Amino acid sequence: MDDLRIRTARADELPAVLAFWGSAAEGTSISDDLAGVAGLVGRDPEALLLAERGGELVGTVIAGFDGWRCHLYRLAVHPGHRRRGVATALLAAAEERFVRLGGRRGDAMVLNRNEGGRQAWQAAGYRPEDHWTRWVKPLAG
Repeated sequence: MDDLRIRTARADELPAVLAFWGSAAEGTSISDDLAGVAGLVGRDPEALLLAERGGELVGTVIAGFDGWRCHLYRLAVHPGHRRRGVATALLAAAEERFVRLGGRRGDAMVLNRNEGGRQAWQAAGYRPEDHWTRWVKPLAG
């Protein structure tokens, strides 16, 4: 796929990733800060995947595996690079990682209001499960 390159993020790139999410991702998370992302990369250096085209960051996905379940977060593609295979390549790399680690099923968190995101996940073969409701409790104030 032309010059698209998928690779893992380095710790020194995390501020740029956070800035990228500010313009390319939908919504924010409690962990969308340097400490949160550094904690992820420190614990699992291969979890944060970046897509680059011509040396420019054009997409991200977090492919986290806890030894039991495969979780996908922060699939984000630069608006100027959407519908050009970036998300497909990122998800393929994430799914390959999961299979290599022994994962059996990937799950993604998608905002209900993010219609474009929901369509992208559906196009990639993901489906909502009606019998699950996500329960959350912030652990830090």
